Amino acid sequence: MTVSSKVRRWIVISAVTAACAVAAFFVVRFVKNRQISFTGAVIRRDTDSNKELPIADVEITAKNGTIMAMTKSDATGFFKLKMGAGISRDQSITLHFRHAEYQPLDMAGPAGEKLYIAQMVPISQSPRPDHPDMTVGNLVVRYSVKATTAVNVGSAVKSFQVVNKGNVRCNGQHPCSPDGKWKASISSSSLDSGEGNVFQNARASCIAGPCPFTRIENDDFSNGGRNISVSVRNWSDTTSFLLEAEVVHHMNSDMTRRSYPVTFGQALNFTLPAMAEGVSIEAEINGTGIVFPLGPDLFLSWAECNARVNRDQTRVYRCELKPGYRFR
Repeated sequence: MTVSSKVRRWIVISAVTAACAVAAFFVVRFVKNRQISFTGAVIRRDTDSNKELPIADVEITAKNGTIMAMTKSDATGFFKLKMGAGISRDQSITLHFRHAEYQPLDMAGPAGEKLYIAQMVPISQSPRPDHPDMTVGNLVVRYSVKATTAVNVGSAVKSFQVVNKGNVRCNGQHPCSPDGKWKASISSSSLDSGEGNVFQNARASCIAGPCPFTRIENDDFSNGGRNISVSVRNWSDTTSFLLEAEVVHHMNSDMTRRSYPVTFGQALNFTLPAMAEGVSIEAEINGTGIVFPLGPDLFLSWAECNARVNRDQTRVYRCELKPGYRFR
């Protein structure tokens, strides 16, 4: 082997070794910096799937030796937890779920891309012996929405004439008839509905004179509005027109609506539109009808409530009965 061949071989070996070292460096760096995500939901454990309600505010902790991450479940029971560098897939991880009203739950298994469904068992809470169960029945959800009501407050009418003399040659002097033969004239009229009012169903009509020889020149009335106007071309003798419309006043008001919740086990569920305001629940407590304003804090004396917002901005409510209450 010549000297030049040895040099070339040494260069190739050195280049391959350097490339492998660089690749190994980036692989190790990638593994160290890669985050592992844990995504799932926390629900109540029950043999009836209708009663597997989501649990909010569950403290979720992921541990792997000294590495730890924490989060809480939202109103839907959803959680997403990320662990930082040093965790690889298939490495053993323990998820701890804690809530004051549920038994502790630990889930151990390899880290990986999967959906973690934590089913927590509620801690049994018996009502005090001197506090018998109070019944809750005839549930109705009441709320209001903003509505615009159109009130007809009258009508408006105005007559006007389009003065002209028929059978007079135009001779190119504007305005003329549509075919350019006869001298014409154009007249306009307008109406104002007043502050806070608008016109609807506006119309302009020829009521006298040789109406077939007229034409609406400018229509600024058909679409309504506070101010309307019309221009008419007439190429015969004088004609008379009427400009008429209904006057409408728009009023904003609150409309009360009702919704009937669905109960599963010890919880009631209902969904309200995005514009719902002043939410309250009407219920009979031990046979007595009472209206309970829900308020921004979602407070009820007989239930714990939470709400979540869907993508379409509708709100989903869930209220779970407190100890000492049951649905009738």
